[in-house]
Amino acid sequence: MTALVWLRHDLRVRDNPALFKAAELGQGVVAVYVHCDAYVHQHTIAPAQLDFVRRHLHIIIKDLAALNIPLLIIRVQKPAEVAPELLRLAQAVKAEYCYFNAEYPLNELNRDLAVNQLLRDHGILVKRCHDRCIVPPGMIRNGQGDPYKVFTAFKKKWLQTVMPVAMQPLAAPAKQVAPANLASASIDEIDQLFSGHELRDLSVFWPAGEDEAYRRLDRFIETSIARYQDQRDFPAIDGTSSLSPYFAIGSLSPRQAVAAVLAYTHGEWDGGDAGANCWLSELIWREFYQHVVVDYPQVCKRKAMQAHTEAFPWRYDKTLFAAWCEGKTGIPIIDAAMRQLNATGWMHNRLRMVVAMFLTKNCQIDWRWGEDYFMSQLIDGDFAANNGGWQWSASTGTDAAPYFRIFNPVSQSERFDPNGEFIRKWIPELAHLSNKQIHNPPALTNYPRPIVDLSASRKETIALFAQLPPIKH
Repeated sequence: MTALVWLRHDLRVRDNPALFKAAELGQGVVAVYVHCDAYVHQHTIAPAQLDFVRRHLHIIIKDLAALNIPLLIIRVQKPAEVAPELLRLAQAVKAEYCYFNAEYPLNELNRDLAVNQLLRDHGILVKRCHDRCIVPPGMIRNGQGDPYKVFTAFKKKWLQTVMPVAMQPLAAPAKQVAPANLASASIDEIDQLFSGHELRDLSVFWPAGEDEAYRRLDRFIETSIARYQDQRDFPAIDGTSSLSPYFAIGSLSPRQAVAAVLAYTHGEWDGGDAGANCWLSELIWREFYQHVVVDYPQVCKRKAMQAHTEAFPWRYDKTLFAAWCEGKTGIPIIDAAMRQLNATGWMHNRLRMVVAMFLTKNCQIDWRWGEDYFMSQLIDGDFAANNGGWQWSASTGTDAAPYFRIFNPVSQSERFDPNGEFIRKWIPELAHLSNKQIHNPPALTNYPRPIVDLSASRKETIALFAQLPPIKH
């Protein structure tokens, strides 16, 4: 009675519900990782994230081997091949169960429904667990039974839901009886999964493995969480957790993170520690966006969450967009942020909002262009979080504030990089300028002039939003 465990964005051994529950059967476990070539292109998965997954597979295959759990691999060309290939493998290893952890975007949900149907038709029981959310989508509802559209109300209900629940992560699964005549894939075979795709090794910034994720979590709790609220918005300071890549591919779970916060606060969910409260809010934001893709599935179809904003006359100016992508906008904080993204596969969270709002509100470029570019570069690319952030910035999504809230990037720069340290790091051609000049430099021969007028473009965008048809309730 072997159990098959299908690993996806959950590349860890500890606190892995599907793996743990399959192992509890005590009849032997076989793990499988499926790589779909079309999925990589359809979802614009960054070469840095593909390589991050590859490096994680190198590690988890050894961690599973220590538990007598072989890891097999399957490569398919298109999503329709996933279900038949999993059925073939399940029958080959005589599996009576297939466990996997839920994924929530629409394409993934439809793929999983197809797997569930085909395997059940052939007598294999499918068990879907939840690990990307502590509270599964569909369980957070307002008094009218509707999903929440804004974060603050969602957070309040989420806390009410989880506070009575023991937040104890699952241990590693029990060691299994080794399946007979079944060997794990080799490291070379894992590497072959990704042949033909561009890979980008950013291990110098982002070492792989759940042990590394734990180390970063522990270090953040010990050294930075107390000052998180005060330091998180300053990109020149190492004040964030740097855990988003590990959340994205699942080498760290939300429950592990929340449990670590509660250990730090001695079980207080909303006590007096401002840093812990602030980081917990960020974790709940991640969960909120996972709920949004289920409750508002149009966001998975390249549509705005707020349907009336589809009428906004976005511009499709490739020259403006290229300047933004390359960090050549003439706005130093924008250019520094984009250069950080292009070099490291990551961008500071405050700056993600600043550059997104600049692209959508000042350049009036369609937010979907920016969303795609981020996914093509980010090692921590996560559809729900990325889409949610872009739609929030573009005023097409969950932002409770009106559309006329538009960050001024120069003001943001002066406030959050007051001495220009971040700008000097990424734009050395401006390093000689004073702390005052560096945010809005004079005409220089080696630095471009601003590609848009910030004041005029802001006024024009507000006017265009004001002309949109009213929201239909």
